[in-house]
Amino acid sequence: MPTEQPHHLLDALISRRFLISEWPWRALLYVLTALPVVGVAALLLSPVTLPWAAVVVQTTEGGLHTPMLLVVAALATSGLTAVGTLLAAPFAALERRRLGIADPRPVEPAPRVSTATSWLGARYAEPASWRELLYLLLLATVAPLAYGLLAFATFVVGILVISPLLVLKDGKGIDGIGDTVTLGPWQITTPAQTIPYVLLGLALLPVLAYLTGLLAAGHAACARVLLGGGGQAELRDVARSRTRLVDAFDAERRRIERDLHDGAQHRLTSLTLQLGVARLDLPDDTPAAAALDRAHAEAKDLMVLLRDLVHGISPQALADLGLPAALRDLAERSPLDVTVTVEPGVADRYPSRVENTAYFAASEALGNVAKHARTATAAVRLARHGDTLVVEVRDGGEGGADPARGTGLTGLADRVAAVGGRLLLSSPAGGPTLVRVELPCLP
Repeated sequence: MPTEQPHHLLDALISRRFLISEWPWRALLYVLTALPVVGVAALLLSPVTLPWAAVVVQTTEGGLHTPMLLVVAALATSGLTAVGTLLAAPFAALERRRLGIADPRPVEPAPRVSTATSWLGARYAEPASWRELLYLLLLATVAPLAYGLLAFATFVVGILVISPLLVLKDGKGIDGIGDTVTLGPWQITTPAQTIPYVLLGLALLPVLAYLTGLLAAGHAACARVLLGGGGQAELRDVARSRTRLVDAFDAERRRIERDLHDGAQHRLTSLTLQLGVARLDLPDDTPAAAALDRAHAEAKDLMVLLRDLVHGISPQALADLGLPAALRDLAERSPLDVTVTVEPGVADRYPSRVENTAYFAASEALGNVAKHARTATAAVRLARHGDTLVVEVRDGGEGGADPARGTGLTGLADRVAAVGGRLLLSSPAGGPTLVRVELPCLP
């Protein structure tokens, strides 16, 4: 059975194929691009961090010998409180863009404001701005220590691997001075003596790759938590009420579908048959025959329209066969060339509210692609991660989807939120557009 591909670095680290996948290189790229950011952050906040470091050092050595240090540290902290959220904004914006290297999942963007005045006010009023400042503080304090330890480990492994180059065949060092090279407590004088160190260095390379991955994954996870929006705490009573409304809506929708199918559709079928029988009793060249032909044709068109309406209210494939089969049926009926991928671990049946929401989310997204994306292809992916059912619709269009333009995404997001899920949208200019719906489901 094919295994599910990791979707972010933290997930990839527990995979057996980590070392032969792209993720070690992505982790290395993430770490390398973080180094200048960490350096700038540490330099920028050094007027705050250095006085506090001096205070801590003096305190641990038996007491604060220079009280003025505490005053300087307090003044620097006050200044950081005054302008820190402004300084943190570009670091947060850069990290949200850089985060895709280690974690391609969509991240909530910074809130948009219309004027410079409102932006300045938001930097002090929004909790997200202070979370960005906390992220900047971690960049300037914890990150240099973590990246410094990784750099030291890389240096040690590198020295072990290149140790033969440190010893010339005549027993002298590269600088031509001395006849020994010291590696920790050991001394070597010939290239042959370096073989164990080279083998040790090569054996430590996978360990170094995992250390790099762990550091990059930890950095990315911290950035996602602090810069990913956070959101307000859910109100449980409102959530329960919202779920009851969804269940009532689904029950009413099923009742309407049943009434249309068992009542109006059957009566319309009977009327169509009666018109056909009546037409057989009339000569072809009479006015009544022409009128009955038109009525019979309109009745058949109305039957098709009513059948499509009933299918839109409650798809028969969804009720009879389950969500994967219903999505494949939806793809076949779509005017687009739609590819449906069902990942391993996805069951055929889920709670009705989950199935209905997932199906209509995919239907609405494909409808938006057909109307607005200017493309003939789309892809639907159905997966399950733990207790979360994920539906993704990706197109090859021009991007630029905006819920404010009335594409139905706002209503879809409300419907997804009503069952405790969330909708994520990624639609950069030039495409592609990705609509991701995450729905909680029972095991």
